[in-house]
Amino acid sequence: MHYNYKYRLDPPEAIREELLYHVDTCRQLYNHVLYLLNEAEDIPARYEVQGRLPDFKTWWDDLGDVHSKVLQMVVKRVYDNLSTLKAQKENGRAVGMLKWKAPREYQSFTYNQSGFKLKNTSGRPVLWLSKIGEIPIHLHRNIPENATIKQVTVKQEPTGKWYATFGIDVDEATPEKPETPEQVVGIDVGILKYAHDTDGYAIESPDFSDERERLERAQRNLSRKERGSANWEKQRQVVAERHADLKRKRRDFLHKLSNHYAKEYDLVAVEDLDAKRLVELPDNSRNRAGAAWGTFLRMLQYKCKREGTHFVAVDAEDTTKECASCGVKTDKPLWMREHSCPSCGFEADRDANAAWNILSRGLEKVGVVHSESTPVETALPVDTPVSAKRVVETGSPTLKERTEKAVSE
Repeated sequence: MHYNYKYRLDPPEAIREELLYHVDTCRQLYNHVLYLLNEAEDIPARYEVQGRLPDFKTWWDDLGDVHSKVLQMVVKRVYDNLSTLKAQKENGRAVGMLKWKAPREYQSFTYNQSGFKLKNTSGRPVLWLSKIGEIPIHLHRNIPENATIKQVTVKQEPTGKWYATFGIDVDEATPEKPETPEQVVGIDVGILKYAHDTDGYAIESPDFSDERERLERAQRNLSRKERGSANWEKQRQVVAERHADLKRKRRDFLHKLSNHYAKEYDLVAVEDLDAKRLVELPDNSRNRAGAAWGTFLRMLQYKCKREGTHFVAVDAEDTTKECASCGVKTDKPLWMREHSCPSCGFEADRDANAAWNILSRGLEKVGVVHSESTPVETALPVDTPVSAKRVVETGSPTLKERTEKAVSE
């Protein structure tokens, strides 16, 4: 399985200048390759452009100071961006052309397969990079012994700190997914409550109001500085630190929540959301972006794969309108937070009802029958308080009968 391990680097001043030089050289090569492709009548194959790199070095001396694999990965980066652009066009999105990268838009470079090595110098771990040298690294967690390091990406964050991200392949067998999942759960994500699940838990959205207030205060202070001055640059780093703090706390919450569901259940059913499209919708877009649903679902997916848990994404259409007990659809405005079926009388929290529908569709998609056992309530393994409220009686015979009928058909 493939994983990314990220570590903090502590380069001395001379090495820091060398890293910045490598980043800027790669940026200029990126722009040059993009220029060549824009001028060409037919876009050549990537390996054809990579084969021209030795010719570039004959008139571009700076390229000789950068490892050959790093230069090849720059060309790959251009082609990867072109592929992403093409995919967006095919999906009907209105997109333009790739633009040249300004210095602030290009902050990393990658060694692939060779040109790097983790070493231990005088009892301290260092990362050796070809054409650069040894950089002290904070290995806060060990890389698995059965892992093969495929590549390393060195990046300067907006805070000015340097990090190395190792792409590793771990030689381990992927756990087999159970043919008949016993512990199953459906999850409906939202804003008022971050997630509602079919075990009766309503997980509160994390409160980052203090962090946002500090960020906004720092941004106001930055707006009062003269752009480009020493004070402006100092305050810009403060803003970057506030952004990083908010991002770090949000990802910590998402990691712990997704890890809980992946480890505690045999099958997890979620909505197949287009998170980017939802953020682009008017009204409340800031809260939707802050919820980071796309990030949560991606984390949950790879962790389910790691744990041998079924991850099922289902069509989210009408999961809120449809009654989880009888299937009758009832329109309800967004402000109405309770589901009350006029057909069968089933009542539940609006999001809890949606979670049951998501689970029912997930089980139908996989082709399994809901377990007869009642799900057991468990405490969420998180460090910060996350309220959990019982919102619907789990194991309802009516719900089970409908789920089993849908799967058997």
